[in-house]
Amino acid sequence: MLISEIIRAKRDGDTLNADQIAAMVEGISTGAASEGQVAAFAMAVFFRGMDHAEAAALTLAMRDSGDVFAWDLPGPVIDKHSTGGVGDNVSLMLAPIVAASGGYVPMISGRGLGHTGGTLDKMDTIPGYVSQPSNTLFRRVVAETGCAIIGQTAALAPADKRFYGIRDVTATVESVPLITASILSKKLAAGLGGLVMDVKCGNGAFMDDLARAVELAESLTGVAREAGLACNALITDMNQPLASAAGNAVEVANAVDFLTGAHRDARLEAVTLALAGEMLALAGLAPDRAAGLKQATKALESGAAVEVFGRMVTALGGPADFVEAHASHLARAHLTRPVPAPEAGHVAAIQTRQIGLAVVELGGGRRVASDAVNPAVGLTGLVDLGVEVAKGDPLCLIHADSDEAADAAQARVLAAYSIGAAQSVPDPVIQIIA
Repeated sequence: MLISEIIRAKRDGDTLNADQIAAMVEGISTGAASEGQVAAFAMAVFFRGMDHAEAAALTLAMRDSGDVFAWDLPGPVIDKHSTGGVGDNVSLMLAPIVAASGGYVPMISGRGLGHTGGTLDKMDTIPGYVSQPSNTLFRRVVAETGCAIIGQTAALAPADKRFYGIRDVTATVESVPLITASILSKKLAAGLGGLVMDVKCGNGAFMDDLARAVELAESLTGVAREAGLACNALITDMNQPLASAAGNAVEVANAVDFLTGAHRDARLEAVTLALAGEMLALAGLAPDRAAGLKQATKALESGAAVEVFGRMVTALGGPADFVEAHASHLARAHLTRPVPAPEAGHVAAIQTRQIGLAVVELGGGRRVASDAVNPAVGLTGLVDLGVEVAKGDPLCLIHADSDEAADAAQARVLAAYSIGAAQSVPDPVIQIIA
């Protein structure tokens, strides 16, 4: 079956059958489809879409392009996935919270995509941490600590791994069927018993309005359930960064501070605990989401979650004292610079995508798939919507490796923040639970 004819059919608006989709996925995973052909297929799907059956066929074909895990553990296997945002380091806290509550979380994460940060890039900032372990090590760490946050190995959904990188640099990220298939192929390959989706909505998300976010949530839950995977979704706000930090090492530091209780951003805490409660309820570890929320809060406040996080880091090759001494282990940028507010008033709006692009311009993301990521750069102290600032007050602190990069990031940040006289009321951080 010719790859070019499959692309032509989708370009012309045809519905692809399972055999055509399987052939395309085989071409992606084996390299028989060139990078240009994969990009053309992605763009055809972006404009022509896929129906539910096509999306399910694409998901299952990508799942079956590599290994599929089966677990034999004394508790439920459950995971979460976010559709991507800015300052979204939830996974780093969520996996150990759920593990400390009796779940097993084999979290297979991706790298940064477009303007959004990637959990895998964050974990790679920890010295010695093996983010792409062997299947044997992955299984052992999950069994012994309750969770492991890793990236795709070469044998796990390899078709998606290649497709993901090409989508990142060809402006085809926002396609609902492609997002659905990418996420669920990895999660189904991980052998999960349940999945909770965090679908981001707002100007820093790939789904920029509620209708599109609902469409994606329904696609994800529908395709997952059709494949036999219990799946619920939360739609959460991304009209401002979720954490007060955006970058890789700076978000890891923010996560450790969250787990230890040194500092917790309020919106980040609300989303993390809500997702944990939903996961515990879906896994049968709590009778309902309210009880799950209480259990998750107890795991966090008791210190059980940070203990799990520390053991996971050590088991995957990171420093034994990472929690206590993370500041000395994480890379630091050569310079820091505050971004002064140009006028007094309240933060009326934040163009969150621009904040993410500021991190990319600093070197904390990728312009092309082959780019290396600078772990040290980013933004901290990001001021929330509605906060009152005086002229000259810092809107954030830039962590950069050159004055030129800091200048470019500062221009992005200043363009992203709107300051007005009246205090605005931010949208609720949790908008819909489905």
